[in-house]
Amino acid sequence: MIVRGGSLVTPDGIVLGDLVVEGGVITAIGPDLSGETEEIDARGLTVLPGLIDVHVHFNEPGREDWEGAATGSRALAAGGGTLFFDMPLNSSPCTVGPAEFDAKRAALEHSSVTDFALWGGLAPGNRGALAEMAERGAIGFKAFMADSGLPEFPRSDDLTLYEGMREAAALGLPVAVHAESHELVQALTARALSAGRTGVRDFLESRPVVAEVEAIQRAALLAGEADAKLHIVHVSSGRGVVAALEARARGVDLTIETCAHYLHFTGADMERLGAVAKCAPPLRDMAERKWLVRAMARGDIDMITSDHSPAPASMKQGDNFFAIWGGIAGVQSTLAVLLDLAPPERIAALTAANPAKRFGIAGKGRLAVGCDADFMLVDLQAEYTVTRESLFQKHGFSPYLGETFRGVVRRTVLRGETIFLEGQSTGDPRGRMVKSLYAKARPDA
Repeated sequence: MIVRGGSLVTPDGIVLGDLVVEGGVITAIGPDLSGETEEIDARGLTVLPGLIDVHVHFNEPGREDWEGAATGSRALAAGGGTLFFDMPLNSSPCTVGPAEFDAKRAALEHSSVTDFALWGGLAPGNRGALAEMAERGAIGFKAFMADSGLPEFPRSDDLTLYEGMREAAALGLPVAVHAESHELVQALTARALSAGRTGVRDFLESRPVVAEVEAIQRAALLAGEADAKLHIVHVSSGRGVVAALEARARGVDLTIETCAHYLHFTGADMERLGAVAKCAPPLRDMAERKWLVRAMARGDIDMITSDHSPAPASMKQGDNFFAIWGGIAGVQSTLAVLLDLAPPERIAALTAANPAKRFGIAGKGRLAVGCDADFMLVDLQAEYTVTRESLFQKHGFSPYLGETFRGVVRRTVLRGETIFLEGQSTGDPRGRMVKSLYAKARPDA
């Protein structure tokens, strides 16, 4: 394959030229390259590295009626994505041990059109299973500091989190945390419910920014003591970013993730849209959203994800907003949001280069000779409106419905093969599991 005349977003900047692919790998980048293979006309298009979404819930095996990798990975590809990291929640059973890990890998290899990695779960009682999941290729371990929403994946108390971090450090892998104070959220939720306050605004007030800030500070303290790599998922507020940066300044090995929906929507949008925009941590006010966007522009945030967490329509209905399943379906819209907020070079770092570097994914995340030929061709001048018919995810509802964005993904390529082309999914299931270069056996193994 030769991609001709595109604006190639490389680690050295934007290069107008050609890109040659052989054997699924980029073999040359430059002007007027020769070749005898398939040619793709990319004149007028921007070529970005394939998006790496390190935070999705495709729920397979066990909850494919919420979303499976067959539909979820196609939605990712339609948004320019070529690699996802699947969370241990909400598959059934949750991925908290080696048998569950093996079952999930087999399921995704059978159904995914994109490459994937797997998070293992860190929960009370499973510290002994972390090494076995690491041996099988876990990219890291996910823990909840607040209620996960599923009783089979309980939150990690401080001792569980600290000892899990020490184990993960010995294995060379990061711990990702959902950082919200269980005590604050639980008490404020109980107070609201006891008073009969069950609306959207009541939910927003039950999960204040201070609950996120306190949990980030506590997780960072434990990670520093455990000498662990810490990844704070879905930071929703500017103050949360500041708390994480303060810990990083003290020497904590920490990365910051936020999601497209926190950069695009506010709490007022949640009140307007209702259950389709419910998430935890919740959407914040305009001031926090602007603070978060500025932090991204300054380079304080390391990566942007979707936290795609769908559920059937029946779970998104009811008069009690607290009881409605929380999770935003947005895996197809991450690039769309970012194109309105950042230049292509910054987007490539946030969605590809930084994730590959942080998690030790060889040959991914860059348009460079020797890397996998994972990329997307984007028409930055074209506009489109999100409709139910344009979404490849299992359920056709999303807070992005009706939104108009600039930048249409014309083609997505995985390891040299086109998996999405002009609005159509073209790839058969061929996803491979990727592993971290940083993983190591325990010293006493």
